[in-house]
Amino acid sequence: MLALVLWVLSYLLGSVPTGYLLASATGVDIRESGSGNIGATNVARTLGWTKGFLTLTVDIVKGFIPVFVALQLDLGIAVSAVAGLAAFLGHLYPIFLKFRGGKGIATALGVFLGTMPLAAGVLVLAFLVVVGLSRRVSLGSVTAAVLSPFVPWVLDYPLPVVWVNLIIGFLAVVRHRENIQRLLAGTEAKL
Repeated sequence: MLALVLWVLSYLLGSVPTGYLLASATGVDIRESGSGNIGATNVARTLGWTKGFLTLTVDIVKGFIPVFVALQLDLGIAVSAVAGLAAFLGHLYPIFLKFRGGKGIATALGVFLGTMPLAAGVLVLAFLVVVGLSRRVSLGSVTAAVLSPFVPWVLDYPLPVVWVNLIIGFLAVVRHRENIQRLLAGTEAKL
């Protein structure tokens, strides 16, 4: 029963639309600006790097807290990983924005930092290298998403972590489908 309560609370925490709230505080509906996404990249492009960084930080924390709490309650890695997945799903499908949320990369990073810190470091490195070479955040995000189940598998993390990462990675790639189309067409915006 405790696990179920934690999962529901994790989803609700993940549903808090950080970028939307920060933009709304300045009188901007971020869903109608730039790419229309509520995530850190669009917030940074629309409202500046400070608000973008704050969005990134809070979205990471949204993914990390449920995993951390589950581990502190000694609920095991499977329950912890699902708590992280619930927060990630909350970010993608937030109840507070009629289930139209962001792409989930920052929240996924928070989940990864909680469930598999070493593998998270490898994924961040891959993201940074790809963004550094291509100057496209979306390409770095998709690369990290595709690698997200394989890196913990290679590093011998528990199977529940690998399976949750498979789901997170798949959904993150699906959420980036328009970016992927623009990348293939050569029209994706650079950083």
